Amino acid sequence: MQLSMSAKHRFERIAFLSSGTPEANTAQAGLIERYGTVDPETADVVVALGGDGLMLQTLHRFMGKNKPIYGMKQGSVGFLMNEFHGPDLEQRLDQAEASIVHPLLMEATTMQGESVKARAINEVSILRQSYQAAKMQISIDGKERLAELIADGLLVATPVGSTAYNLSAHGPILPLDATLMPLTPIAAFRPRRWRGALLPDTAHVTINILEADKRPVAAVADHFEVKNVVKIVVAMDHVTNLVLLHDPGHSLNERILREQFGY
Repeated sequence: MQLSMSAKHRFERIAFLSSGTPEANTAQAGLIERYGTVDPETADVVVALGGDGLMLQTLHRFMGKNKPIYGMKQGSVGFLMNEFHGPDLEQRLDQAEASIVHPLLMEATTMQGESVKARAINEVSILRQSYQAAKMQISIDGKERLAELIADGLLVATPVGSTAYNLSAHGPILPLDATLMPLTPIAAFRPRRWRGALLPDTAHVTINILEADKRPVAAVADHFEVKNVVKIVVAMDHVTNLVLLHDPGHSLNERILREQFGY
């Protein structure tokens, strides 16, 4: 006698998150009706419906939990997302390829002496808060490399974040598996010809803010902002893994490569 057994899928418990737009909410309702849903905390995989903003929020929410995140584009920007198509979702999840990325860890010290830590998946940004340019001193692994940078700001990016704000500031695009971090100035005034540096991803970057009272500066880890900082230390957090799932042929490495050729 033959027994009929249902096919097993790679992920049995799926949770669906929406960015909150009407388009994303409609897609979420349809997917829940088709596949059911579970609490995201207990899910085997989380499907995020929206744009890159929602993907970053979801990755931050599950930071350090090794929970796979599969994004489907229901927003304006979708570099980190897969194309939306619902009926074959389980099969797409079965075939999805995983990309492992690591966040940056930022420790910012404020004028009041408070120490604040935050992680960034794309970049840590040092940004002027007033009409005056920021004045910064940069050390790498405890050794001063630039005594004075006058600029609108400064970025330390991850490879996955190299195509975001870093690229807009004319920083280099990095392959996902590059063991490097771009250090990119924003509108550098002095030294006028300094275009930044490529650092090993084991480096500890220390930025001291000069004339902080006169030239206030904020430090931003993705969407988390700390104002009136006097010192920022940034390093890659190799211990924390973030798992992004993409359809075959559309991995992050493939997308980064396409970005370099303008398509």
